[in-house]
Amino acid sequence: MIRYDITHTTTYRYSKPVRFGEHRVMFRPRDSHDLRVLATDLQVSPDASVRMIQDPYSNSIALVQPLVEAAELSFVCSFTIEHASSHNLELPLSPSAEFFPFSYSVDERFDLEHYLRPHHDDPHGRLTAWARQFIRTDGPTGTRDMLVRMNQHIRDHFTYADRDEEGTQDPLKTLTLNSGSCRDFALLMMEAVRRLGVAARFVSGYLYDPALDPAGAPRDGADGNDTVPTTGAGATHAWLQVYLPGAGWLPFDPTNNLLGGSQLVRVGVARDPKQAAPISGSWFGDADAYIGLQVDVKVTRTG
Repeated sequence: MIRYDITHTTTYRYSKPVRFGEHRVMFRPRDSHDLRVLATDLQVSPDASVRMIQDPYSNSIALVQPLVEAAELSFVCSFTIEHASSHNLELPLSPSAEFFPFSYSVDERFDLEHYLRPHHDDPHGRLTAWARQFIRTDGPTGTRDMLVRMNQHIRDHFTYADRDEEGTQDPLKTLTLNSGSCRDFALLMMEAVRRLGVAARFVSGYLYDPALDPAGAPRDGADGNDTVPTTGAGATHAWLQVYLPGAGWLPFDPTNNLLGGSQLVRVGVARDPKQAAPISGSWFGDADAYIGLQVDVKVTRTG
């Protein structure tokens, strides 16, 4: 197990005091067999009431209602986790799913319905044609091999762009521009595999980059886990999971061509990116009062 300390700071600034509506904060990592949350804390300024809930996907959500007007709204989320290194290539698939195309069982299709259905239009079949290029024409197509090739293709042939705009690009726009942010690449691959009949869901979270660790931090190889150069650290990160029978939900990070490991720290999962926004909310005041947003994420290995 690898131990990380994570701090996520988000600050909204205004030119004058404004009134705030309720904010939805998704910050707590998802506990599972490979990830354990040891400590967590949320500090809000100005004073606010906070209540914790689980959304329909069992993501941990803090509903935050600031109690007074202010010219600055700040959220500081900090936690300590233990993360087991696992690689999706290590997990065997059910024999029926080793080659593409394959069929889910009736029960699986019922449970995966919303993750199988594309959410973006492809009127001329462009996205479908792009996805089908990863199907072999010279022999059987290994299901996982197809997904690995798609994941690597995005990393190798698309240009990463750190966009400040809210929301996610339409997959067809990402294809046209041949560039995008981590959330754009995750959505592109998610919609592409759905059009091949494979279930996928969007994941938001954090990315560990050993190059950003302070001097004296534990280094690569201490646990036998190799890390690779990363893109997108220092902010929230996004990738996708694909459901393959026998192995379950498998991670794919097309921004960095990661297939698991311990660098990806899950926070939220959803069928659509807008359901996994780290923070969303409202404010009330003069239309020109909003100055901007600052986000800072630090993921430090401590053991």
